[in-house]
Amino acid sequence: MKRHLLADVAIRNSKPDDKTQRLSDGAGLYLLIKPNNSKWWRFDYSIDGKRKTLSLGVYPTVSLKAARDRADAARQDVVNGIDPSTSRKDHKAKQATEREADRRIAEGLPAIDSFEDVAREWFSKFSTEWAPSHADKIIRRLERDIFPWIGKQHITDVNAPALLSVLGRIESRGAKETAHRALQNCGQIFRYAVATGRVELNPAPSLRDFLPSPKPAHHAAIIEPQAVGELLRAIDSYQGYFVTKCALRIAPYVFVRPGELRNAEWVEINLDQAEWDIPAERMKMREPHLVPLATQVVEILRELYALTGSGRFVFPGARTTSRPMSNNAVLAALRRMGFGKDEMTGHGFRAMARTILDQELHVRPDFIEHQLAHAVRDANGRAYNRTTHLPERKQMMQDWADYLDKLKTGAEIIALPRRMA
Repeated sequence: MKRHLLADVAIRNSKPDDKTQRLSDGAGLYLLIKPNNSKWWRFDYSIDGKRKTLSLGVYPTVSLKAARDRADAARQDVVNGIDPSTSRKDHKAKQATEREADRRIAEGLPAIDSFEDVAREWFSKFSTEWAPSHADKIIRRLERDIFPWIGKQHITDVNAPALLSVLGRIESRGAKETAHRALQNCGQIFRYAVATGRVELNPAPSLRDFLPSPKPAHHAAIIEPQAVGELLRAIDSYQGYFVTKCALRIAPYVFVRPGELRNAEWVEINLDQAEWDIPAERMKMREPHLVPLATQVVEILRELYALTGSGRFVFPGARTTSRPMSNNAVLAALRRMGFGKDEMTGHGFRAMARTILDQELHVRPDFIEHQLAHAVRDANGRAYNRTTHLPERKQMMQDWADYLDKLKTGAEIIALPRRMA
């Protein structure tokens, strides 16, 4: 049995000196008395051939008995091949993790390494590279369809059956496309979790064959020339918000995606050169896109500039100029004009142009696809840049605008001969 050398009375009666004093209790435990009379417990030990010292606290906060108990626990760690210093650090880290977990729960935040916690970390890291509308759709999908069911579970507990159950809830309401997109997002989150050491396996790929394939979705579009003329006349007669009307008038001429149109900024548009240069971060393909502007579009934009040109957005919202108009503004206007959801959509202007430019104006398909900002490549596999075939596309856009104007006036349109250039 180990013999102790110290007594409480001796410690209490000890006096400070000019130098640090050392009072030994035996077997590596001792008390350091500093010149300022502070008293610190220390324990010396050896592990893996290395001599180390462990701090056990300050006397009298840590009593003699408590110091001996801590020293005994440290000795037992050494016997078991555990470094007491490492053990203490691990214990403190665990306590800090537990305190952080309690804090997050109290503030309504997801628990550390829960599915929601990892998902939001993934979203924060990668969403800066996405178009704002795309990022908004993803986080809303996760918050609505995924987090309520598995968000609080530790990510290692979310296995294939649990994930399939959540996706089944989405599919059961008929949202097959949403279920597939949710599976894709969950797969991305799990790949991130694997890369960051949270899990070893991504369960998402094994579920692809268990979800019914969605039916191909097509945006409703008017593609018959006579009906297009009726639509254009309805737009000219629209009595709603002037900015929305301008967006409606421009949409058929430029046939960009609805999000690209409503987020247009004046800094991107050069009216003198009749060009709209959309930056890569707002394009679906993450490549800059150049839109030649027909004279009709320039005229509309010059008229609109008098109203919105002092602000950032070409088509600001009706309530505030600090934001673009709502993504439902054009769609709602079409409905007010009597065009149903199965007849015409904001995205339908693209299908209209693609179809008529090919079938009626006989424009080369690669010109059309490039102007639609699709991934067009040449025979050598190189992607066309934003200025490829720009003179031809400028002519195409002007011909298209002139053709639309003729449809609007009700003129009889005869298909042009197919161009070979």
